Amino acid sequence: MEIQADKSPPPMNDKASLICDPHLPGCTIGMVGGGQLGRMFAVAAAAMGYKVVIFTDAENSPASHVADQTVVGDLNDQAAIDRFAEQCDVITLEFENIPATTIARCRKFAPTYPSASVLATAQDRLVEKTTFHDAGLPVTPFRKVHDFDSLQSVGEELGWPLIIKTARSGYDGKGQHRIESASDANQVQWSTATEWIAEQCIQFEKEVSVIVARTPDGRCETFPIFENTHANHILDISVAPADLTNSMAEEARRIAVAAAEILDVVGLLCVELFVRGDKILINEVAPRPHNSGHLTIEGCETSQFEQHVRAVCNLPLGSTKQRTPTAAMANLLGDLWAPDGQAPDWMAALADPGISLHLYGKAQPKPSRKMGHLTITGQDRDAVVSRLTEARAKLPQADRS
Repeated sequence: MEIQADKSPPPMNDKASLICDPHLPGCTIGMVGGGQLGRMFAVAAAAMGYKVVIFTDAENSPASHVADQTVVGDLNDQAAIDRFAEQCDVITLEFENIPATTIARCRKFAPTYPSASVLATAQDRLVEKTTFHDAGLPVTPFRKVHDFDSLQSVGEELGWPLIIKTARSGYDGKGQHRIESASDANQVQWSTATEWIAEQCIQFEKEVSVIVARTPDGRCETFPIFENTHANHILDISVAPADLTNSMAEEARRIAVAAAEILDVVGLLCVELFVRGDKILINEVAPRPHNSGHLTIEGCETSQFEQHVRAVCNLPLGSTKQRTPTAAMANLLGDLWAPDGQAPDWMAALADPGISLHLYGKAQPKPSRKMGHLTITGQDRDAVVSRLTEARAKLPQADRS
């Protein structure tokens, strides 16, 4: 049953109105989304004594394997939303492309973080960039475009090349095009989206991310800054801390905290940043745990997932101090599996006793699909990264016949 525009959600109950009361262990946390982020969140929540209910539109989702309960249904289905939300004391989410109406309805049953208004901003790149720009935060230069002529005009203004993105949806490079000149603009299929954003192509020196945790009463903590490298538009390796001067690191944290406060995020906000010379620019944000933060599970005194629990439950936030001088994470994509589904050589990778393996419980490996990750901690940055990449390189089975 679809949500009808003229059908009001139930009145707010007492549980939903007490937004600043702490939700102590023993309470039930609702998680909208059943993927790997929800899975790792549920593991952290269970370790702290919480029950977790998952709401997902997919059977046998990764998070459902570790949750106390799972509600499967269309995320727009009013009955499914109510069945899920009525079980929860507080509700959060693992990805931002959830209908804002769904989150608004959840809010009638229990405090829900982040809010529908945060989602509405994060779901639209034009709104997101405009919000930060108008608040005085540094963002990559951008303009709204909708056809060849508008793109050519922006190219003349901002210069070529341009990065063209759909204003809504898209991740890991999906819905994006690099346009070198006006003659390349015909590769954009304008009919596939109603709104597009053109961004100046930034020749950055490094890409970093900052994860901010923020509670309902406005307390904030940031994790060590992660330095990220990508392959085919997908995060490949993250290392912490990023190789930045103290002043640049402080500026990155300042920008990230300001972004969280501007959006009034409760939970986690990952702010992806470009570093160019002495300037730092916001690329994108995500109001949820982030792939680059996976290294915090072994690398920090509090993982991003435990911090997410603490933030939405309005508990004291945990220490984000690194356990060792360096921590690193490498993604494991479905490309590492043989075409016949044969698993990678886990024994070879785990021969290094410092390597930790995290698999997400996805049944079907596919090219470019995130299936898990490896992490490692240590003293020397170069040695840590070398051991991590060597362990991953050992994963493909030698005999694929």
